[in-house]
This record gives sequence, structure tokens and C-alpha cells, in this order.
Amino acid sequence: MITIQLRYFQTSIQTQHSNSTSHISHLPKGTIKMPQLQDSFQPDSNSNIEPLYRNIDGKAMRKAANSSLIRYGGNFSSDIITRAEGVYIYTADGRKILDFTSGQMSCLIGHGNPEIVETITAHAAKLDHLFSGMLSPPVVELAQKLTFLTPPGLDRAMFLNTGAESNEAAIKMAKLYTGKFEIVGLGASWHGMTGSASGSTYHSGRTGYGPCMPGNLILPSPNAYRSIFRHADGSYDWETELNYGWNLIDQQSTGSLAAVILEPILSSGGMHILPEGYMRAMKKHCEKRGMLLIVDEAQTGIGRCGSMFGIEHDECTPDILTLSKTLGNGLPLAAVVTSAEIEETCFTRGYLFYTTHVNDPLPAAVGAKVLDIVVRDNLVERSRVAGLKLKAELKSLQEKYGCIGDVRGRGLMAGVEIVKDRITKEPAPDLGAELTARMSELGLSANLSTMKSFGGVFRIAPPITITDEELMAGIRIFEEALRTTPGTMQIS
Repeated sequence: MITIQLRYFQTSIQTQHSNSTSHISHLPKGTIKMPQLQDSFQPDSNSNIEPLYRNIDGKAMRKAANSSLIRYGGNFSSDIITRAEGVYIYTADGRKILDFTSGQMSCLIGHGNPEIVETITAHAAKLDHLFSGMLSPPVVELAQKLTFLTPPGLDRAMFLNTGAESNEAAIKMAKLYTGKFEIVGLGASWHGMTGSASGSTYHSGRTGYGPCMPGNLILPSPNAYRSIFRHADGSYDWETELNYGWNLIDQQSTGSLAAVILEPILSSGGMHILPEGYMRAMKKHCEKRGMLLIVDEAQTGIGRCGSMFGIEHDECTPDILTLSKTLGNGLPLAAVVTSAEIEETCFTRGYLFYTTHVNDPLPAAVGAKVLDIVVRDNLVERSRVAGLKLKAELKSLQEKYGCIGDVRGRGLMAGVEIVKDRITKEPAPDLGAELTARMSELGLSANLSTMKSFGGVFRIAPPITITDEELMAGIRIFEEALRTTPGTMQIS
């Protein structure tokens, strides 16, 4: 094991705009005035963090956003966020909001974690970015630490920026290793918005772009709440469902099945947990057909679910593991981890995934520090225990409000499905949207995942550093939103 001591330096960074573009280059020097933001929102009196942005005119900024930003997934939120610290975010108009989604499910150990800030500061000053073929201490350190924590057989790693990018690299690796090209995904999956990753994503975003990558095939998504596959006693029969799906895959395949890609918990698809034994059964289906199993742990990895990795719950080691979101604590960091045998074979065959920011030292240093903190502070166990409390509290709310059709989750990753009727399970998308707005008014940021197959599921995934008091504060706001929003069917 490599031990590397990092020396941290305090730096003061001042940014200035001095851009010169073709349509303004003819102007006399000194006459160009770039749009400016006045400096930042005042922090709480108990905060030692200097503000970045003061006196922000929210209305003017929203207008500027509408005229200068590309919309990439619906309308932007109406709030202007000027600061994030711990488990809270702060708006330009002075509101303090409890972040129950860790940003984009990423800030695993909280916003502005002092040790992460220190690591970023040191590497921004001394070792930020290199030519892509060069090695640096933080990259080797992260690879050593990560492969020490992963199960045996996941021995070699590379580091990229996003979950989509890591899944793209994994799929490309699987195709090269097997010599085949067909990729199988689950129906409610989300693996990213780039080529092969997008082709394996069935949650949304497939309409209007023409054909996806060739060879994409789909299996039914495990959904214990809504699946039509049932045992005689009404319990979920996932084995029959999975076998039925594979029969269809075998009929559709051209004989070139390369890999399955799946998530331990289908987060964007509604926080559906793979049933116990499902991943092991999937691995057997893959082995039977000479396929690789790729597990995407963008959200479940690094302690989120009460184990270091989601694969541990089913005691199943995939051929390739991908990580992102939680590994970088909000910074653009992703990983691909595989066996030495697969890596050696792909290298011999000319595997190529050369990107501008592959194995960048600064985000790698952050990833290593995240792993240090999670292990040192026993945050995996913290997530497990806090997750039991969270689920119990949500189950209690389900007993009080008829609109809560189902509560599911593992560790600090939970879903609450909103319905019009518990018997018919008819979706209630409008009610879900009203609850989301009410929670925001009350000071809670909760994400509503929507699909045509169900009306809406609240995705709850706060930083795993959240205290019991902060967790209960979020639950109280959740309950107050249910109590004060019409149509939640309060049970007397």
C-alpha cells in the first residue's frame, strides 16, 4: 500500500474576466465591460465561511439565465443558490434549505467539507492537471485505496469525470474484451446521456434523436410495488420475470451479447432496489452467454447504502464496476474498476479511452480524501444506522397519509411513491409536484422522480454526515408538507 503525505497550502484566489472575442476585438482597449455579479449572500452568524455572492437580484439573474443558458432538462429552478455548506443550501433571497438529495446525489460528506476544501486548495495551487499519459501521486494513491476497498477481482482502475463517461468506458471495454457488441439494460435505467450510455438508458430522453447505438436490448425493471409477476400469495416473483425477459433477449439477439449494465438501486427509475439474489442470478445469465456484468454504482457506492458498495448486499462481484457522483463529493470524478485479466486483455487489444481529463490529479486527490474520511469516520455504519431511522420515520408517515403508496430504501437512499389510490396504485404526478413546491417553501429540497409508468417518487439521499437532528428536521418538513397540501388523504 502506498502512503503519501500531502502538504496543504492556504491560497487566495481572485478571478477576473479578461476575455476578448472576435466580435468585440475591434473595440478600444478598456472599453469592454463584461457582465458582472455583485459579491454574495451573507452567511449565518455561526458560519466562518466568507460569502461569494452578495446582493443578488434574483429576478434579474433569472432573466439573464433565460437569455444566456441552454436548457438541458426542463426549466431551471426558480431559486438562485448562492451558497452551500454542510447539509444546507442558501438562496439569494435569504432562505436556508435542507438538502435532502446531496446536490445531484453527489455531496456524500456534505457541501464545503473543510478537508475537501483543503485538498482542492492545495492541488489547485500545486498539482491540478497534466498531459493525459502522465502519472501523479494522487492518481496512484486513489487507485490503491479504491482497489483495496473493492472485492477481490476488481484490481485495476481508471479515473474520468462523469458517470456517463465511466459507463461509456466500461461498455467499450466489454465490447473489446468479448468481441461482441450487444448491451442489455433494465427498463427504468439511467446510465448517462452520451452514446453507448444513452443507448442503455431507458428511463427517459430517447425521443427525437434518431437511432441509438446498435445492439441495445432491454429487460423488465425489477419493481416489487408494480410488477405483474406474482406468486400465488401475491409476493413479487422476480425470478420468473427475469427468466421471461431473458427468453425475449435470446429471441432478439443476433448472437453478439457483450454485457449487461445495471444499478443496485434504480434511482432515477423510482428508487427500486434489486431483490435479494437478483444480481447473482443476473451474473449467472451473463456467464451462461459469455457476457460481462457491469454494475453502475454512481449513487450507491462509497457507503451510501449502508455498505461500502451496493454489490456487497448480494455478495456479487461484477466484471466491471463504475463509480462517480459520491466518489468526488460533488467534483467531476468517476472511476472504472475491473479485473487484472480484463485490463490486460483489453490493453493487448489496443483499448483506447484517451480524454482530456483522464486521471487528472486534482479530482483524484479529492477522491482519495473522500475514501479516507468515509473509512476513518465509520460513515458506512453511520449510513446504515441512520438509514434504518429514516425508513422507520417514512413508514410512520405512510401510516398517516393515504397518498404514500410505498416506502423503500437502503441506507441513506430512500424512495417515497405518491399515488391517488393505494388499491389501484394510480399515479399522482400533480400531487407530487405540489408537495415538492410546498417542501421547498418550508425549507426542504426533495427530488421528485417521474416516469410514465408511475406518477412520482421522492428520492431522498442526504449527505451521510447528516446528524440525527438534521435528519429529523427534514422528516418534520416532509410531514408538514403532507399535512398542509390538499389531497394527501390524511388518515385519522
